[in-house]
Amino acid sequence: MSLNRFVNKFEYALFRHRIAVLAVFALATCFLLFKATQIQLDAGFSKNIPLKHEYMKTYMQHEQDFGGANNILVSMCDASGNIFNAGFFETLRQAHDQLYYIPGVNRVQVRSLFSPSTRFVEVVEDGFAGGPVIPADFVPDQRGLARVRENVEKAGIVGRMVADDFSCAMINAQLLEIDPSTNERLDTIQFAATLEEQIRGQFESDDISVHIIGFAKMVGDVADGAKGVLVFFAIAIAITSLMVFFFSRSLMLTVLPIACSLIAVIWQMGLLSVIGFGIDPMSILVPFLVFAIGVSHGVQMINSTGKRVASGMDAKTAAQASFRKLLVPGGVALLSDTVGFLTLLIIEIGVIRELAITASLGVAVIILTNLILLPVLMSYVRFSKAYQQRAAAGNPTADRMWYKLSAVATKPVAAVVLLITTVLFIAAMIQSQQLKIGDLHAGAPALHEHSRYNQDTFLITDRFAISVDYINVMVETIPNACTHHDIMERIDHFQWLMLNVPGVQSAVSLSSVAKTINAGYNEGNVKWRVLPRTTQSLVQASAQVETSSGLLNRDCSVMPVILFLEDHKAETLARVVQAAKDYGSELGDEDTRFLLASGPAGVMAATNEAVSAAQRPMMFYVYGAVIILCLLSFRSARATAAVVVPLFVVSTMAMALMTLLQIGLTVSTLPVIALGVGIGVDYGIYIVSSMSQMLKDRVPMREAYYEALKERGSAVLFTGITLAIGVSTWVFSALKFQVDMGILLTFMFLVNMLGAILVLPALAAFFWPKNK
Repeated sequence: MSLNRFVNKFEYALFRHRIAVLAVFALATCFLLFKATQIQLDAGFSKNIPLKHEYMKTYMQHEQDFGGANNILVSMCDASGNIFNAGFFETLRQAHDQLYYIPGVNRVQVRSLFSPSTRFVEVVEDGFAGGPVIPADFVPDQRGLARVRENVEKAGIVGRMVADDFSCAMINAQLLEIDPSTNERLDTIQFAATLEEQIRGQFESDDISVHIIGFAKMVGDVADGAKGVLVFFAIAIAITSLMVFFFSRSLMLTVLPIACSLIAVIWQMGLLSVIGFGIDPMSILVPFLVFAIGVSHGVQMINSTGKRVASGMDAKTAAQASFRKLLVPGGVALLSDTVGFLTLLIIEIGVIRELAITASLGVAVIILTNLILLPVLMSYVRFSKAYQQRAAAGNPTADRMWYKLSAVATKPVAAVVLLITTVLFIAAMIQSQQLKIGDLHAGAPALHEHSRYNQDTFLITDRFAISVDYINVMVETIPNACTHHDIMERIDHFQWLMLNVPGVQSAVSLSSVAKTINAGYNEGNVKWRVLPRTTQSLVQASAQVETSSGLLNRDCSVMPVILFLEDHKAETLARVVQAAKDYGSELGDEDTRFLLASGPAGVMAATNEAVSAAQRPMMFYVYGAVIILCLLSFRSARATAAVVVPLFVVSTMAMALMTLLQIGLTVSTLPVIALGVGIGVDYGIYIVSSMSQMLKDRVPMREAYYEALKERGSAVLFTGITLAIGVSTWVFSALKFQVDMGILLTFMFLVNMLGAILVLPALAAFFWPKNK
């Protein structure tokens, strides 16, 4: 059966049973609306990491012994600049105990001055003495506080658990992936809310400030900011409605495409709930994109139907004719979008895969709501005589504008357009080579620099020698390796080399601690701060370090080198990771391997490498899907090239824009390129579908393009401008990643539209030279 026969039979069956079709849609919408009300924000640490990356295999292998990268830091600072007062220590103790009992916290891994494992060691006449930094008989008077201060200095925890200037103290906690109170995955967003309520809410005062950072807290702040997306969604609906009304000059023709696009969003959310998905804060913008794509195709449908009504058809006949005309190009465009979004599944990061499923589901249902439901609804519209007369009169001003623009399809003008396009493409290609993989700014990139979370991050980084940006290089070696001088010496040398890498703030390992202990055995003389060469002395030095320190496992066969970084910028991570690989390869052997990586910065490095590895394959698959579907639809390599070439130029320009705006390629920005290609292809497919038959009939190129502009130009121009205005409001968002996405999508909506109405016909002028 030919495609045309199938479309005709489908159209006949659809409009013959309109009531049944509407009833099915109504029932499905009611059911999916009910399911959509049950959907919840869903965020998890493991979804944000590439679990199959080699770094993450090392991370997962040693997570139980050394803790994971999902930790939080709670810094409590005294307003006086000195923590050694009774009020501060009582508040710190209460905060430690409160955090200890919050569900989801790994209690074994909670550390502060009040932890029994926070100990000091000192040299005395009889050898060594030591104990907890805060003794069991601690009384917060002048004498007791002075004693604790001495213990803090002896323990060597200044810069880690106590600020360099003694103005703050730190509580560090690891989080569990499974909440033991519910036996379900930890609700990260609820946990962040609990931190605000039970830690900051209870213990922050005029005298003490509380600063909290870590993945869970960042996700909670993103989720709070994501609630504002609903406001932007409402603004987008209002702007789009006004623009559609301005375009159609009919209230009914405004309501129908908006309603069908909202039904698509309802179906998308309902289907996600049916298959057991929540919606991640990073995917919260996808429903708007689905709405925008729906409006784009809806406007094409009302535009086509309105023109046919103006030519004398009744509403039902006009809707049927529009359905036949637009089902194939609209279906191909939406299938291209769907397949393009599904290509994101090749990126083995849970949050991107969920975004791919969320977006592809939403776009797929638009085929039903805007290409099937909308024309059926329009067949019932009663067009007023005033509307028919206005539509029949047309818009002479627009026709004159389209005729002038159609000159782009003549070779002299086309040559100029293609020359300018080539220059822009070459400049963009050169600029895009500077695109960096990863975050380009300090702090959480999803949030603005002035956000509370990032201000907390800057304070902790400034006052402590540690931060949440640390990376563990796991040294896997033979059992009891801490008694082998050669191995310990290589670990120590590796640590020294890494300390000299720009971006590394501080470092600690069993070797560096053992050197300090060895000096302690020799009256604290710094000349003895070296690794003992005898096994007995090494045992003596390393035996003082407990496994709870995170510097060794039970049999001393794994000893991490912990590197605290100044930030997690793309350049910093790339530099440190490359240095760790080079030095590890140089110092390692069959028995001793320096393996990346654990820690939050290790996770970020793995994520950056996964994004870098997926960038080219993703673009290959996106364009491959678009090319194949265009070839199947148009059965013409020339028509396919005319559609795809402008898309590729715009994608390259978008990557160049990212470098100019200092936006790195990250988990949140990588999908934007695929989304932009998927949405941008719609313009070209609709224009080429209008021109294709005329080109086959050897209609002159300029005339063919002029007729295509008269039929589809207004809808294409309107869609590009409307969508761009809608996403441009995102620059006022509380979320930095939404601002970045808004800028990029605004650019891609507008420039893809310009590519379709300028570059596409210019290419066509040379692809079909005989259509003079």
